Amino acid sequence: MIRTILLRTRESFWFLPAVFGISAIALALGLVLLDRTLTDNGVTSAFFLDALSASGSRAILSIIGASMLTVAGTTFSITISVLATTSSTYGPRLVRNFMADRANQFVLSVFTSTFLYALVVLQSVHTRVEDNQSFVPITAVYFAVLLAVLNVAVLVFFIHHIADSVQITTLQRGVKKDLTATINLLYPDDHDGVAQPAGVLSSAESQVITSVAGGYVQGIDLQKLVRLGSHHRCFITVTAAPGTHVLAGEEIVEIITSKADDTSQKQLERNVRAAFTLGSARTPRQDIRFALQQLLEIAVRGLASGSNDPYTAVSALDLAGESLTSLFRRAVPPSHLVDGDGVTRVKCVWPTAEELTGEIFAGIRIYGLEHPIVIHAALRLADRLCTAASTGSRRSRVVSETTRLIAAFEASAPDPDTMERVRAASAAVLALAPAAETGT
Repeated sequence: MIRTILLRTRESFWFLPAVFGISAIALALGLVLLDRTLTDNGVTSAFFLDALSASGSRAILSIIGASMLTVAGTTFSITISVLATTSSTYGPRLVRNFMADRANQFVLSVFTSTFLYALVVLQSVHTRVEDNQSFVPITAVYFAVLLAVLNVAVLVFFIHHIADSVQITTLQRGVKKDLTATINLLYPDDHDGVAQPAGVLSSAESQVITSVAGGYVQGIDLQKLVRLGSHHRCFITVTAAPGTHVLAGEEIVEIITSKADDTSQKQLERNVRAAFTLGSARTPRQDIRFALQQLLEIAVRGLASGSNDPYTAVSALDLAGESLTSLFRRAVPPSHLVDGDGVTRVKCVWPTAEELTGEIFAGIRIYGLEHPIVIHAALRLADRLCTAASTGSRRSRVVSETTRLIAAFEASAPDPDTMERVRAASAAVLALAPAAETGT
């Protein structure tokens, strides 16, 4: 739950500006207090800084505060414009990537916090006419000037970053990074792939726990479910995996447990529901299908008649290959989780490499048959997956999908030369058919 809150906080535009804003206010108050202390001790020029008049200090702080708020509004408008353009061109689900971009959050935080700093310091400047005692926080004012200089550098960085972030290669690399992170989380390469058998409890009964709200399952705290299974001596089967959409009252887990009192049963239901995080949209954290779907969506939109950019699809398939070849080398993760005593407590089944392969090639058969270079990219991906496959069943699935792709492409009536080149490109993969069938 804490990890989910941190992830949601990371993808928000308010958290980092709030932290920077509070820090700026505290820094301003601290420097003003330092200047008051120095003034009370008769020090009129702190740290070799020249003294400033009250009117001059107010003018400096006013200019800095006003300009920083204006620049913050401009940068925010540019960001929103980029979000709108990106969502319409490459897919609305990529907006989350911009929201989670630390650089964008940092830039907005720096500008808004500088404005707050200048505002707090400005209200501390006084003249003799106002309260018979003038006070100018010299250190705080000069620090505001330093912040203004740094803000110019941040503005230049933002212009470079926003221009780089809208490039298709940058977008694809960001999505591929999410896919790789999901693979590393769900399919670690440090397990032996042996699933633990599920034991049957004596005098056990089956119970279904339902969701109290609707939405997509964004994450599951499996370790919490293991602890609950150990504490209540039950076996929990997850029926609503991450990425699943559930309605209020629909099943999320099935529990095999001994007869328990009503109080313990209600506590178990409450804790199990708390292990599930529901939201209005899917996230790639534990949902590998969605992580892969984002990359394929960029490819599909590049193949649309309005875009007509098959090279975007080619690069998307190449990047998918970088992540999926790593997945194909790894063993199937165990679907059963055990507690500290070695007792099976939770069952949660993740998508297999074969299933993900089918989803990739299904999209190519639907949208990419009119573009031979996309077919060649798909065949290159198939060859890489076959080379990396650790089991015969994975190679067999890749060979099967390649065969179906070649048949679909031939049915689209390409010219003979193109068809011949495609057949030649697929020869290496199709040659593995006998070995794949025997599982070697």
